[in-house]
Amino acid sequence: MDEIRGDETRSDRSGDPTGGATGGPADADGIRGAAAGTAAVPLSVLDLVTVGQGRTATQALRTSVEIAKLTESRGFHRFWVAEHHSMPGVASSSPAVILAHIAAHTERIRLGSGGVMLPNHAPLVIAEQFGTLEAMASGRVDLGLGRAPGTDGATAAALRRSDRLNEGADDFPQQLMELIRFLDDDFPDGHPYSRIHAVPGPVQATAPGGVQSPHRPPVWLLGSSGFSARLAGTLGLPFAFAHHFSAQNTIPALDLYRESFRPSAVLDAPYAAIGVSALAADDERAARREVLTGALSMVRLRTGRPGLIPSPEEAAAYDFSPMEREFVDGWLANVIHGTADEVRGGLDDLTKRTGADELMITANAHGGEARLRSYGLIADAYGLPTAP
Repeated sequence: MDEIRGDETRSDRSGDPTGGATGGPADADGIRGAAAGTAAVPLSVLDLVTVGQGRTATQALRTSVEIAKLTESRGFHRFWVAEHHSMPGVASSSPAVILAHIAAHTERIRLGSGGVMLPNHAPLVIAEQFGTLEAMASGRVDLGLGRAPGTDGATAAALRRSDRLNEGADDFPQQLMELIRFLDDDFPDGHPYSRIHAVPGPVQATAPGGVQSPHRPPVWLLGSSGFSARLAGTLGLPFAFAHHFSAQNTIPALDLYRESFRPSAVLDAPYAAIGVSALAADDERAARREVLTGALSMVRLRTGRPGLIPSPEEAAAYDFSPMEREFVDGWLANVIHGTADEVRGGLDDLTKRTGADELMITANAHGGEARLRSYGLIADAYGLPTAP
């Protein structure tokens, strides 16, 4: 497979370093956003389509649509969906399908994957899926990629039809290069794939009478350690770090990304977003009740008992063992929660400590009402615009 070079991340072959992926003056290169209200950086959403006890996946997906519509109306920059598998409480196994649905209910907010786990898929399939999304929502689609399976080893083996899981992760740079070439339709002559085209895609512009959109989804690399941070920096790509479940690695990974960064046709300077768990409520006690449901869900996941997100009543009554209590305390220490002002203060402090260029907020709770309320309160705390 071809060697990866930073200049090969160019999103078209016309010399336009942005690839035409513009979403408006505040989003001039399809990557950087503009902070709104009093926020220091753009605010975005990372959604897991969580399913609580007594709720259905249909209801969870409806909540995701409502969150996307609300945050679009309040000036949030993007809405991403994360790929997970075999987890009853997370209904985001098919990001491309969900994003198509969200696209039909929104008009401006950027939509993307946070992320697609590339080793689970053939690069051509992802190029086709996101080319289709780009055709549906031109100029506002992001393609975030990770190399983890997004599930346990047995499920990953079922997804990949192989038990050689480490091989898939090790091949990630080659898979990435293959995907980028499919997106740009620029395999060199003589390459086995030179006559294969991702459709919708650039090849349609070369057909007689063809007219092709100038937009191409910007590629992001996602990570929770240093591997993707270094790779994103070397290639000059935007980087998103999973602070919400790997907080101890956040600053080292961001430092590595910035140190490794080489300007490319995509970016002339590093651009790093971080995922952060945050939930605002009308008072601190209510916020604590809600985030405890997510903490109990994580206890069960980490001990091989994944299930639906428990109710606040069940979480409050649960008898945590000393080991579980230690885990919960550590987990909640990295979940910013409380009143709107407290959450704003926590987010501002995190931005200062990490130097993040963008915050992607994930609000995990049992019910959709609490999540919607949280995003609205955070928007109010930052004086974000209200719906027109």
